[in-house]
Parts: sequence; structure tokens; C-alpha cells
Amino acid sequence: MKSTEYQARGDWNQIKGEAKQKWGNLTDDDLTYEEGKQDEWFGQLQEKTGHAIDDIKEWFHKTF
Repeated sequence: MKSTEYQARGDWNQIKGEAKQKWGNLTDDDLTYEEGKQDEWFGQLQEKTGHAIDDIKEWFHKTF
């Protein structure tokens, strides 16, 4: 599921909070998603968290 789908479901604020708890160094700016830039966004999350993109994607899919 894409972050835009989460946003549409109204869960995005909750998901952002969970992500910031899991990866304490993430900010709201880090979790701001721009339509059509999913790969860039996951790359930025990878750089910031030090986790593999696949692990980050899996966490988002499993969490919500």
C-alpha cells in the first residue's frame, strides 16, 4: 500500500507517529510524501534510518 493510500484512509498521522517511534531520528519532513516520488522517498528514509528499502517497505505494509 502506498503512503497516499494511507493518507486517503486517514491513518497517515498514526503511521507517521509509529514510524517516528521506530526510527527516532525521523521528522515530519522526512515522512512527507510527494506523489510520484515514492522511490526517492524510500531512498531518503533508507539514508536516514540506515535500514534497507525492502525492510522499510515491509514495515509499512505489516504495520498498517
